[in-house]
Amino acid sequence: MEVGDVEAIGKHCKTCGQLDFLPFQCIQCGGIFCGDHRSLDSHACPKAPKHNRTAAATPAKPSIYSYERQCADPKCKTLIGSGVGMKPQSHCDTCNRTYCYPHRMPEDHNCANLTPIGARPQNALQIQRDRAGTALARLKAWADNKKEQDLRSKMKSTSLFSSKKTVAANAERDRLAALKKGAKGTASLAQEKRVYLFVEASADTTKAKHPSGTFFYDKTWNVGRVLDAAAKALQVENVNNRGGGEEEKLRVFHVEAGRLLRFQEKIGEACVTGNMIVLLRGVGDPDLIDLRD
Repeated sequence: MEVGDVEAIGKHCKTCGQLDFLPFQCIQCGGIFCGDHRSLDSHACPKAPKHNRTAAATPAKPSIYSYERQCADPKCKTLIGSGVGMKPQSHCDTCNRTYCYPHRMPEDHNCANLTPIGARPQNALQIQRDRAGTALARLKAWADNKKEQDLRSKMKSTSLFSSKKTVAANAERDRLAALKKGAKGTASLAQEKRVYLFVEASADTTKAKHPSGTFFYDKTWNVGRVLDAAAKALQVENVNNRGGGEEEKLRVFHVEAGRLLRFQEKIGEACVTGNMIVLLRGVGDPDLIDLRD
């Protein structure tokens, strides 16, 4: 699997600080926001257009920048309501939100994973678990899709008489050979003690122009030590040893396992050669999150 795409995933909302892998950028102020704070009013946009009340009585054509009633699905920009140009709306009694018709069914707006508006506030641990779970699930889905795309690309450039299994095996062999050839690490470390990994850093964590690399580590190192070494190599600010909350702490996400690794785990027990790990900030404590099937 090729690396380099993870740096484009994930931004923190300017209003609430939530890590969102599908952020919105305000066309007025340029700020980055989550789905709940994408509208001008919800993030008190300082550059929101002021309406001239002395203008002609004919109202301006509604848009997502001037009309607050939008479908509650964060990826949908449909304007809903009973006014001119509005689409029909439907209210969900379960999550207490209003949607356009295409998103009115519970399965179409992920209703089961939403906290109903007006419900008793969740405690801080539950909020952290929900936010991190959503973010990591998106990253895992991205990785699975990337693997499938890479395999399809390889199939197109291979003989029609080759089976999918054969193509996949050859692609994996070539990928591991390239990984071992280019990986950096302590040259004196014996081959049998090495684990070779693809390492990425999300775009909001690093100052490097190319925040990815291939490295090998001692299998007996714990994940915390690997994180320190990877952060230094990829120019990622690491404040894990300074205390503070989870919002600034780096964590290691194991793509193939679809989970966060704990600092005390041995890297050689959690990962095998050819795996990918990603450095993420502010996703929370892995003891509170578990995305494994």
